[in-house]
Amino acid sequence: MKIKPTFSINMFYLLSLIIILLSGCKGDSHTTKQKPLTTIEEFTCYSNTVKDTFYISVQLPLNYKQEHNQRYPVVVLTDANFYFPMLAPIMHQYEKGGLLPPLILVGIGYKSFELMNSLRVRDYLYPKAIPSDEMKAPGGGQRYYQFLTHDLLPKIDSNYRTETNTRTLLGHSFGGYFSLFALLEQVAEKRNDFKGFVSASPSLWYNNNYLFRLPQQLANASHRDSLNVFLSVGALETPKEWTLQPVENMSKQINGKQIGKLKLSTVIYTDLHHMDAGLISFICGIEKMYTAPTH
Repeated sequence: MKIKPTFSINMFYLLSLIIILLSGCKGDSHTTKQKPLTTIEEFTCYSNTVKDTFYISVQLPLNYKQEHNQRYPVVVLTDANFYFPMLAPIMHQYEKGGLLPPLILVGIGYKSFELMNSLRVRDYLYPKAIPSDEMKAPGGGQRYYQFLTHDLLPKIDSNYRTETNTRTLLGHSFGGYFSLFALLEQVAEKRNDFKGFVSASPSLWYNNNYLFRLPQQLANASHRDSLNVFLSVGALETPKEWTLQPVENMSKQINGKQIGKLKLSTVIYTDLHHMDAGLISFICGIEKMYTAPTH
């Protein structure tokens, strides 16, 4: 089990803050204007399965328009209303510094930040909530998965120069649950839409530990391609029996199956709470999924 040192976490947040602040700075009339670091395209995508419209943000690699024949891996981000404005500039800065290869970032959001909390409960969880969950959730995860794999990904592939065999899915909390649920569905349907799955602080307690069928499902499946899973949690998340312990148990069960062509990385961040674990997990998970260029 890998433990992240406090110094690295604090340095990460310091650098992240500097990157975000610098990306938003504007020079005065005496400074030379520089080319904007980020180029983001936005559009809407209606889902016939979910019966709702999603708001999509796409950040292209820095030299996308100059490299006309190059294709790029795709990173798909849930909870984009919250995470996309933070993750997008960091990924471009990491690319610029040679820490990450050029990647296409696709954020799936909702009409507004205010709507996100209720609609993510509708979309990220499966099956329907049971009384012990102490919440109302219709269990729309399968419908959302169908939207993602049958509507959105083909649209992204038709409009951008993508590599279709190197996609990664990112999710935190309920989104982290969905990331693992998508892996469960992908294995069950014998698909290969995603190669990488980043699951930060997943809500594994949901529906009486429904996702704990994943290790056996992975063991029973024959994988044509290798899969990478990045599983993380903050050590300060509470209550531990609903947060830290389920992640540790999931990691042990998957490793215990000795599943071929599956690489699992489990990280416990020693001084992070629940909401702190998302962004750093996304960056570290992406670095695990892709081989960075020499630097």
